[in-house]
Amino acid sequence: MSQRVAIARALLREPEILLLDEPFGALDAFTKKHLQDVLTDIWKEKKMTMILVTHDIDESVYLANRIAILTAKPGRIHKLIPVDLPFPRSRTSPVFQSIRQKVLKEFETTETFSFQEGSGI
Repeated sequence: MSQRVAIARALLREPEILLLDEPFGALDAFTKKHLQDVLTDIWKEKKMTMILVTHDIDESVYLANRIAILTAKPGRIHKLIPVDLPFPRSRTSPVFQSIRQKVLKEFETTETFSFQEGSGI
């Protein structure tokens, strides 16, 4: 409930951009899915830009139109991945799973890059 209140409070100001930093991180799977759907409905109605910070790959593919993969220390954009799926999205569709795999591969590339830079290799 507190997540809903926080989002509602932010929307009252009618911002041009809504920044969401791990808004559903501490929720159970069912509540998280419900609030992701609520957020999608808000986006459809308000058409505002939303920037979502998440470590959940499925969440990023489910909600985003573009996914930015960041490097670590310093945080820089490593890759932008478009998500060209219509709403509502099905997490079990082959296209969803294909994009998910593409994101996972980029994380592997980013981790290797970060490890090599940090270790002096």
